[in-house]
Amino acid sequence: MLNQYMDQIEAVGLNLFFAAIFFFIGMAIHDVLKQGDVPKFGRYIVWAVLFLGCAGFIAKGIIQMTWEGSGIG
Repeated sequence: MLNQYMDQIEAVGLNLFFAAIFFFIGMAIHDVLKQGDVPKFGRYIVWAVLFLGCAGFIAKGIIQMTWEGSGIG
């Protein structure tokens, strides 16, 4: 029983870690684009990909936690 909870916590933590890494990489790309002569539309695309990537990792962690927590997975 404890191993199951530890696996869930590890999976959620790993997904949150990937979301944070994705966010920081996206912020670095955004800062580089902000310094150059890139139009705002390009920066908006970076923000959209950044948001969807982070949201995807977080959603995957939550879904995986509830899926395994319900005893299905």
